[in-house]
Amino acid sequence: MIIQNRPIPPIRQIQGELQKARPIEKKNLDTNKFAGILQQQIQSQDKLKFSKHASMRLDVRQISLSDDQMNRLEAGVNKAEAKGIKESLVLMDNVALVVNIENKTVVTALDQSEAREHVFTNIDGAVLL
Repeated sequence: MIIQNRPIPPIRQIQGELQKARPIEKKNLDTNKFAGILQQQIQSQDKLKFSKHASMRLDVRQISLSDDQMNRLEAGVNKAEAKGIKESLVLMDNVALVVNIENKTVVTALDQSEAREHVFTNIDGAVLL
């Protein structure tokens, strides 16, 4: 068939050219990229996170946690998780933290003087570090 003085190739010929033109490496790159993102997400699920509220409380109350304290906190959260605790009060040094164990998220933080004046509710366990 000829349209406007140009021959139209058969569909099978066009399909063959498209298959040859498709870059195979792009599929591998996309797969590798996906695998990398998936691995990052899996690893980030194991790390302790701070909610926006907890981050604000830490800033306002001028509480900073050292690397050693973060390691101890993560170890405490892992122990609480092993015991089946869902919401925990974690008392460490001069800081009280409420942690959602299932999501591994610090919900709020108080220093020692503020913690004495508060009643902690909606927790089903406590970890003393």
